[in-house]
Amino acid sequence: MNLRILFIGDVVGSPGRAMLQKHLNHLREQYKLDAVVVNGENCADGRGITPRIMESFKHLKIDLVTSGNHIWDKKDIVPYLEAHTDLLRPANFPSECPGVGVKLLQIKGQAVGIINVQGRVFMKEHLDCPFKTVESILTYLRDKTKTIFIDFHAETTAEKAALAYCFDGRISGLVGTHTHVQTADERILPKGTAFITDLGMVGPLNSSLGMALESIIHHFKTQMPVRFTVETRGPIILNGAWIEVDTNTGSALKIERISLVDEQLQIDEVA
Repeated sequence: MNLRILFIGDVVGSPGRAMLQKHLNHLREQYKLDAVVVNGENCADGRGITPRIMESFKHLKIDLVTSGNHIWDKKDIVPYLEAHTDLLRPANFPSECPGVGVKLLQIKGQAVGIINVQGRVFMKEHLDCPFKTVESILTYLRDKTKTIFIDFHAETTAEKAALAYCFDGRISGLVGTHTHVQTADERILPKGTAFITDLGMVGPLNSSLGMALESIIHHFKTQMPVRFTVETRGPIILNGAWIEVDTNTGSALKIERISLVDEQLQIDEVA
């Protein structure tokens, strides 16, 4: 059986959530999607995620939410992570941390493994090696499914490419998140793994990674600490990529980028 799964880049604040709410159903129909996975670590005021937002994502029929270094920024998400598995935190955080970093989804009767790991290069958290973490998880998944995807939340293109090539042929796809800038390098690697360095973001187009430009520019010019706020003006962009996979072999058949701009979106449309 073939499945099509859409992976959506970092959702930034209420503009990103409004964009999802307005366009997700249309994307499902247009690309004949079987499942949707969203990176949600920036969807609450630009940093973190809340239980209320998770409920709104469920209302949108999002199958799974991944995260990264901002997973702990909203404290009320901790008990949610302790009680639910529909929100992943990076698997290479210490095992004592609440939550899980891998999930087996059932999509049209097929088991699909989703792994969330975080990079270490230029990231302030001191985490376990993502390569060793993925190796261990693949051992766990080996007799459960051949269809396995990774959201690698990392800073550098080199680290993302290295992890993808390291597990080429053993996973169905690896999508990068964290930099909020969509890369134009989507491809299927030699042994059958779909790869894109970064999915991009869902958020304000005329911004710096979704944040208002005034404070960002002031910070870079002065090096003074400032409070970054989500930009709420102007067009909103939705970035992601869908991957088609053969569940019999676990190999990717196609990967296609999505980049949608909405000039008319009203931010108060968000629930």
